[in-house]
Formats: sequence, C-alpha cells, structure tokens
Amino acid sequence: MTNQLKAEVNGLHRNGLKNGFKNHEIKREVRRSREIKEEFEETPLVIALTVYFCYVVLTIFGHLRDFVRRLGFGKTLEVQEPNREGYTKLYGSFESFYTRNIYKRIVQGWNMFVCGVPGVLFKLKIQISRDFHQNDRFEAEKNIDAINLGSYNYLGFAENSGKCVDSVEKVILKYGNGICSTRHELGTLDIHHKLEKLVAEFVGLEDSIIVGMGFATNSTNIPTLMSKGCLIFSDQLNHASLVLGCRLSGAKIKVYKHNDMKDLEEKIRAAIVEGQPKSHKPWKKILIIVEGVYSMEGTIVNLPGLIAIKKKYKCYLYIDEAHSIGAIGPTGRGVCDYFGCDPRDVDLLMGTFTKSFGAAGGYIAGSKSLINHLRRHSHSFTYATSMSAPVAQQIIMTLKILMGKDGTTDGVDRVRQLERNTRYFRRKIKQMGFIIYGNEDSPVVPFMLYFPSCLTAFVQDLLLEGIATVGVCYPATTVVTSRARFCISASHTKEMLDKALSVIERVGTKIMANCSKIERSQAEIIY
Repeated sequence: MTNQLKAEVNGLHRNGLKNGFKNHEIKREVRRSREIKEEFEETPLVIALTVYFCYVVLTIFGHLRDFVRRLGFGKTLEVQEPNREGYTKLYGSFESFYTRNIYKRIVQGWNMFVCGVPGVLFKLKIQISRDFHQNDRFEAEKNIDAINLGSYNYLGFAENSGKCVDSVEKVILKYGNGICSTRHELGTLDIHHKLEKLVAEFVGLEDSIIVGMGFATNSTNIPTLMSKGCLIFSDQLNHASLVLGCRLSGAKIKVYKHNDMKDLEEKIRAAIVEGQPKSHKPWKKILIIVEGVYSMEGTIVNLPGLIAIKKKYKCYLYIDEAHSIGAIGPTGRGVCDYFGCDPRDVDLLMGTFTKSFGAAGGYIAGSKSLINHLRRHSHSFTYATSMSAPVAQQIIMTLKILMGKDGTTDGVDRVRQLERNTRYFRRKIKQMGFIIYGNEDSPVVPFMLYFPSCLTAFVQDLLLEGIATVGVCYPATTVVTSRARFCISASHTKEMLDKALSVIERVGTKIMANCSKIERSQAEIIY
C-alpha cells in the first residue's frame, strides 16, 4: 500500500460520515488498499532438470539396494507381518519404496523432541541415527536451545503464564480435564455455548459450532452440506482435510488453478451450462471451497474476486481460515477483516484454534439456520467427544484479549506486532537474494530450496545454530519445489529475527540458495 493510499484510507476512517462517506464506501477503499501483492518465481529450468536428475539417481540406487537385500546381503527394510503363512501381503513392498529408500535418506535419521513450552524459545532434544531408526539405536544425542520459527504460534498465546493460563486453572478446578461424552449426549457444558456465541461475535456472523479437532471440522462437516448431485469447486492447493471432506460427501469435485479467479469463473460457467453428467440436470447446489492463507504457499485468497463470482453465479462460499484467523487483518479477524469485506457475504467461515489461539479444535460460523442444521447432522456432534473445558476456556480468554474485553489493548498490539515482524522478515529475506513465496502480509514464509539435499543441509545447519524450522519436500510439495517453511510470531523480537536472518543468510549462501533473479534495493529496512 502506498503512503498516499494509506493516508486516504486513514482519513476515511477518521472523518467517516463527517465527510459524507458511508460505511460501504469506507470498506470499498479498504479493499482497494489491500491489493494482492504476491511473488512467485518459477523454478529455474536448470534447477528443475537437476532436481529431477537427483530423484532419478535416488530411485535407481533404491532399486539396486532392494535387489541386493533380496539376494540376502543386508537386512531387508520391507514392512512385514510375522507368522502369516499363506496370507497375502498386508503391506505392499513398493508402497513404502519412496519412504524406505529416498525420504529417510532426505531426513537423515534425526529425531527431534520438544522438551519444554513450545513457545518462541524452546528446548529441543535431538537423537541422531545413521541407520535411519531401523534398530532404534542412536549415535548421539544433543540438547539445543532454539528460536522457534517452525510452529503456528502466530500471536504467541502458546505460553505457560499470563491471563489465559490463570483462567484455565480455575476452569480445571471447576469442570475437570475431560468430558467423556458427545455433544448430543451429556457432553454439552455452558462453557461450550459461551464459546460458540463469542466466536460468532468475533467473526461477525449469527452463530457458530465448535468441534474438538480441527481436521475433523472440515472432514466431517462438509458431507453434511454436500451430497450426490452437488458440485464442489476446490482450489488445487486446498488442505487434506478439505479434500477428504469433499470426497466423503459424494459430490462432484472440480479443481481449479490456485487462486485463479479467471479459471474458476470459466469452470463454473461451463458446469452450469453442462449440468450433471449423463442426465444434464441442473446441479442441486454449487459450493466453492478455499483457504484464507495457504500454509504451504503463504498466499492469501483473493476474497473480493471470490465474492463477486459467488454473487454472480449464486454459488455458496466456504473459507477455511485455519492460518488466517487471528493472523491477518487490522483486528485479527481473518480475510474478511483484511480486505474489509462483509462476513455475511461468506456462507461458511471455518477456522481452527490450533494456531493463533494456542489451543485445539475448530469452528464453523454462519447463519443461525445453517449452524442448527450442522448441530443436528454433524458426525462431530454425534460421535466425537466434546472439547474439554480447559481448552474451551483458553480460547475464550484469547478471544476476549483480541476483542479488548479484558480491558487492555494486548490483543490488537499482538496483531500489529505480527504484521510488523512478518513484513520485516520477508523484506530482509528478499533483499538477501533468496526466493520466497506468498503475500507480504502472510506470516507463513516458504523459503525455496528445490534440492532435497539442500533441504536437509539447510534445516539441520540452522538447528545446530539455534534456529528451528520445518523442511517440506515431495509428496507434500511438487518434486521440484522443496522448501523450508518459516512461521512468524508476534512473540518474536527484532533481536530474535535479526539473529535468525543472520544465520539464514550464512547457511543459505553456503548451499547457494540465493538464486533469485529479481534485483532488490539494499536500502535499510526499518523495523
């Protein structure tokens, strides 16, 4: 956003109706100010060809190793069921070929355990094995104090002190630790109703339901809304929980290019014209499913474009805000807040409490009639154990802090600190010549490494210098887009980020990961 545009928007908010602007005009200006600024450098052709060659070599040697093992030289690493004479194999040998011969060589036999509060600073215990943990023997163990740049603790609420912890202690004494029943039986407490009401107020919709598991929030509730004869348009990079929910529904699924509104509109138009396969009857209903912030790409959904398409073709819209609720927007209310859109233009707002809220579970918010339908038919309500009271209280207190109901500005301060940290970290990384993906306001920062060997060296060298992050490779990404993934938190200080950036520059330069072709200004970036 330019300084001139910032001044315009701030002036609108300051003067508001005094200057004759109505609320919808203010929101339109906010949307205009939130241009989708994302960078995506294609994998250089030479690097792509070299990465493919590396995987070919690994595959050839993997087959050679398996052949030698079958001849009796060396211990077989195939998963086998003992005492099963006459049975067919329960586990196919080739099914674990990639894991056995390639993936385990990429991860290099390191086991890592968190031995303390998994906050912004934490203790790690590392066990190193040269036989890739086949015999549970370790050559060495190391204890490391590290800066946590790998967890989804966006607002820093994963802590063992403070208002949230104090309130949770009181709730444990009152309700205990577990409920041991479903919501439809004896598992509904007054604290659940309180949380559902607060969530709905926070996201700006009429009502909400809460579920004890984030993954299940998608996978068990999408089938209650969609069925055979319905059509789902799913972004090609949607999370596995969304994909599973779509498949379980029995609805027809069409995948469109990531965040590509033109491709989505063309496919919606064609689907409406053609109708259902064979019968060509009109679809019962059409649902567009997307994420707010994509956890592997760091991109933010084009919400204004989606809402325009939804209204034009009378489709329903489902947004998974697992990584955006609490993490983006002026008040941390997610993508609607970020773009200045009306939450009522989105039919279902889903999110999880496992990231920004430092808790567990998920929610779906929408109209009162829609949420009542989910309460009656959701498998999560019928079969799953209710969210425990301490977890619910952690979320309630976090929401109160974010909404300022605790009498402080701590919540908004955390949101602003996260935005400041995110932009500072992203701009410094780009200035160093490294390739990162995503929107400049996304706290998820994919750092492109391409080669599986570079991924291993990068993550391990960072860890040995006290910087903990996560490496991601095929099959979680495409073959040629292996990456490290940094997650920024409001709890990171400038000193922590500067130390991390210094180590990243040193290690990244050593493995020649600074291959961006975009020239950057070397001017000092103000924190």
